[in-house]
Amino acid sequence: MNTFNKILIANRGEIAVRIMQTAKKMGISTVAIYSDPDKDSFHAKFADEAYNIGTADLSDSYLNYDKIINIAKQTDCEAIHPGYGFLSENPKFAAACEENNIIFIGPNSKAIKQMGNKIEARSLVLKLEIPMTESVSSESGNIVEECKKIPLPLLIKAAAGGGGKGMRIVNSYDELADAFESTSREALKYFGDGKVYVEQFIQNPRHIEIQIIGDKHGNCIHLFERECSIQRRYQKIIEESPSPTLTEEVRLKMGEAAVKIAKSINYSNAGTIEFLVDKNLNFYFLEMNTRVQVEHPVTEMVTGIDIVEEQIRIAAGNPLRFKQNEIKQNGHSIECRIYAENPAKNFIPSPGEITFYQEPAGNNIRVDSCTDKPIVIQSFFDPMIAKLVCWAETREKSIIKSKKALSEFIIHGIDTNISYLTELLDSVPYTTNNLSTKFCDENTSQILENIEKNKSELPTHIPVLAYLLYDLNFKKSNNDLNSIWNQIGYWRDIISYRLKSYNTEFIFNLINKNKTTYNLLFGENMLSPEIHSISKGMVRFSLNNKIYSAFISVNAMQLAFVTIEGHTYEVNRLDVLEELTSYSALHQGSGNVSNSITSPMPGKVIKINVTENQEVKKGNVLIIVEAMKMENNITSPRDCKIEKINVKTGEMVETSTIMISLTE
Repeated sequence: MNTFNKILIANRGEIAVRIMQTAKKMGISTVAIYSDPDKDSFHAKFADEAYNIGTADLSDSYLNYDKIINIAKQTDCEAIHPGYGFLSENPKFAAACEENNIIFIGPNSKAIKQMGNKIEARSLVLKLEIPMTESVSSESGNIVEECKKIPLPLLIKAAAGGGGKGMRIVNSYDELADAFESTSREALKYFGDGKVYVEQFIQNPRHIEIQIIGDKHGNCIHLFERECSIQRRYQKIIEESPSPTLTEEVRLKMGEAAVKIAKSINYSNAGTIEFLVDKNLNFYFLEMNTRVQVEHPVTEMVTGIDIVEEQIRIAAGNPLRFKQNEIKQNGHSIECRIYAENPAKNFIPSPGEITFYQEPAGNNIRVDSCTDKPIVIQSFFDPMIAKLVCWAETREKSIIKSKKALSEFIIHGIDTNISYLTELLDSVPYTTNNLSTKFCDENTSQILENIEKNKSELPTHIPVLAYLLYDLNFKKSNNDLNSIWNQIGYWRDIISYRLKSYNTEFIFNLINKNKTTYNLLFGENMLSPEIHSISKGMVRFSLNNKIYSAFISVNAMQLAFVTIEGHTYEVNRLDVLEELTSYSALHQGSGNVSNSITSPMPGKVIKINVTENQEVKKGNVLIIVEAMKMENNITSPRDCKIEKINVKTGEMVETSTIMISLTE
């Protein structure tokens, strides 16, 4: 078997670690690259060697292929694996690797160019007589007039795009001009190509993709399908295999169509053919991704094939080890993407410091993560933290296992979508397979209501009590030293502990304590919690014959996070002489407050829509800030006048930066 001695991974985060795991299994040394914000990252430490590639600016680091290739040459790497995103579908990068005698672990630059550009790909597939929707490209004459020949709604997409970036739905022809501008800008930023195309948007479709693998010897097979219909902002958050939608007949036809497309361009390495499927199970070619997909683990779990290993073997010149009739789907796998985001606020990204991190574990539970401990989630990158993948014999059992694993996935300090994913998996539309790409749009309100309902089933004093027991017994830290009672002396017989959770104050009066049992007067009730065990970040106690396990962490502002039964609560002590004003200021949110406009998160100003002294209306978009691969439109809170603009396009801003000052 041909193999490599050393490869460079031109990526970061969980996919870099995942590639390194397989490379090490194969006895191949790995080289990581990292930007300044990633200097202490998991992927940099996991590699055999790691080198700084540049600043937080992506064009200076993960998108700078001259630097990447130079490091590969200096470290005697024979090949480069690009992962997904960044340069993975950049034909110029693949060509540069070829020119420098470095093997690109992926298709050749010609195939990437053919299929990576959505306009060229559609032209090629049309000749193969595979169904697709009507479309028109920005290279057409008057694109607005051409678009009017296509029935509404329309979908504008980056020609060189992928990963849900560079996409806009248009419900009126009057919206086209603005949509073209924003989509083209985003496409140029993320893919280096501002070209866009427009296609008919199929209402409530299924999004189903076929995993294909080809070698350099003319062989090509598919590894069946993945259902990827659960999306928000055009990005998938839950994937599963096999699809609960397809019949065996349609599954066979889609697999054959995918292989036909790949063979028509002599495709080599891993790739994915994506289709839209309507309610009658008619399928339409959507695009091809010429790289490994984020969701590849669900296919690995049901086929038993390590896709990254096959990528490396094929790139080294080896033929495929499998024939089509040898590939079987076994059981059912579900992948949940864990994001740093707030579903209750339109999934806005939530960068910041993780104060507690614990992954679930068990048979047929897999976690691909960007970390193995608490870290700071930077605003420069995509907000995905990890992928949880669970396998079981049936879809029903896989859902149950996934929900249990999610309840054991503990992340404190930032907002995440863990509770959202749990409720989604438990929702009737999901369990009954009533799916479409509009699922999140149609069900998020109900999911959020269910989260709050289930969270409220736990008596409000339980997480507060859990934190108090933990704080009194484990830490013995500054809270005890700074306690009001330590400062002024216990001049009363009864010690009173005051805590706050959200907007409610809780007072527990200590009557007495006997080893691990406390007698606390809470209102008119006597509570007698008994501590069963306590360790760093965890307390287990019983109250009224029920046992609770609580995971606990505290951030720099002394705000505690308590997770019980899969839900997380915020608590802080009021009987501690601790200055919390800085934390309160930090969490006031973005600036549509008073006369100052700030950003909802650290980011980069990409467009300013107003000038000083200009009069604006409530809801007008004043400024656009990009953070975590998402454009955020900052709007005017009321009718007013622009007094001063304090930032420039291209400037990095913090949440405390006053970007625009308003006046009446």
